[in-house]
Amino acid sequence: MNFVKSLALAASVPALMMAMAPAGAAVSSAVGKPLTAASKAAASGNTAAAIASVNAARTAAKTPEERSKVGQMAAYVYTKAGQYGKAATELEALGAPPKQLAQLYYNAGNLDKAVSYARKAGGDDMQVLIAQAAARQGRYGEAVTAYNNLIKTNGPKPAYLENLSAAQYKSGDKKGYIATTTRLIKIDPSPARWKTLLVNMRQGSMSADAKLALYHLMSQTNTIDRNEDYLEFAKLALVAGQSGTARDVLAKAGTTGTDAMSQRLAQAATQRAAASAAQAPKLVASPATALQGAQAYLGLGQYPQAIAAYDKVIAAGGGQADQARIYKGIAQVRAGQIGPAKASFAAITDASEFRDIGNMWALYTSTKG
Repeated sequence: MNFVKSLALAASVPALMMAMAPAGAAVSSAVGKPLTAASKAAASGNTAAAIASVNAARTAAKTPEERSKVGQMAAYVYTKAGQYGKAATELEALGAPPKQLAQLYYNAGNLDKAVSYARKAGGDDMQVLIAQAAARQGRYGEAVTAYNNLIKTNGPKPAYLENLSAAQYKSGDKKGYIATTTRLIKIDPSPARWKTLLVNMRQGSMSADAKLALYHLMSQTNTIDRNEDYLEFAKLALVAGQSGTARDVLAKAGTTGTDAMSQRLAQAATQRAAASAAQAPKLVASPATALQGAQAYLGLGQYPQAIAAYDKVIAAGGGQADQARIYKGIAQVRAGQIGPAKASFAAITDASEFRDIGNMWALYTSTKG
């Protein structure tokens, strides 16, 4: 996860140019000429020459005013060169504003000094800097507190929520992470938002059946874009008895690989999908195999039959009931039954391995009405 979201913390080179370029104050030609050369060289991108000219001017500087002008130009040149630590040192010696120093020290990676000056400067942007510095140093709890404070003061801006969720994820605050990403999704249920959430979830530990439900949601939100994910989705579906799903997923994947395993997978999915229509009614007729029949119907896209079969499993109770609830909800979503799907996801028991992915499906339905 790319944790640090830049919120205009980088020092502005044009602003530094205006602030630091030597004015028309009286300086000796021994200082003024190299400073002019440094300004021109820096503007053209020749920072090595600019630094050499600054050093020449520094050697010639005799008065406090000349040394100040050299320091200003040095800061400008070092900033152009990306040497933010040296730029900050030059400005610190000149008594520059805390906010400017905080930005430069942050970019230089001197986070302790950056935070120290940020606290002196105050303001929301400095609070963001403090939060980001805490995250970069692995103090995620402090970052969580800082972003929560910013949200209380300024409202749930997406940038604050993104960084808050990242800090919660890193700190192991699973409940907080889910709550924050839920707020983000409700503000903007775009594929990009879903992808961040679901990819992070996919990386966690979960059973094969729960992960299959996750892949169904990734497909529903258009967030599958890796060939290996299509292949894993198809394998999980095939093992779960959703051969039609496996066949359709492999068709969407395009190139599924030329190795023998990929070819066998595609062949098996096609063959089993063809047999599912005949097998599903027989499987549903027996309580012992009703879940298999329901899965076959789901894979075939026969959602009313799948829903009815899942209901049989749920009515029987036992260890398969929550699995039937999550997939019944998926079938209802696919059938356009958003309200009933919400009820199915809500009915998953709290201790179930399907509770977390059920929450994600419930979140998805909340964005659909």
